[in-house]
Amino acid sequence: MKLIALLAFLFILPAHAYSGKELRADCLAAEGNLAASPEPDQPSRGARCLGYLEGFVDGYAISDHLAETVGVKLNAFCLPKSRDLTSRLVRSVLAHLDRQPPNPEGSTATLVAAALSRTFPCTELLEPRK
Repeated sequence: MKLIALLAFLFILPAHAYSGKELRADCLAAEGNLAASPEPDQPSRGARCLGYLEGFVDGYAISDHLAETVGVKLNAFCLPKSRDLTSRLVRSVLAHLDRQPPNPEGSTATLVAAALSRTFPCTELLEPRK
């Protein structure tokens, strides 16, 4: 009976999405880590930002690859091949979030996509559909 009550309790907990405000705080910590001047609790906060951004970029790369297999090019953004890409991703997201209201609307994924498409636009023109 206790197990059933525990399982029921787990299913009534509210879902918690990663907010733009949390992402901003985490990316500020990551920026400090990348600048080699972290505060005591900053490494874990910064790691959450870096993990989110790297997962987002990997997810986009997979989507782009799968789209290309059926003849579609996403071209939402084109990341450069550079050694400092991680810090550039963090700065891009922070710059975009600084232009938003304190509690931005929309999903964190949408905020990150907008930041990356603005900072890293694709220069390759798409062929018109026939």
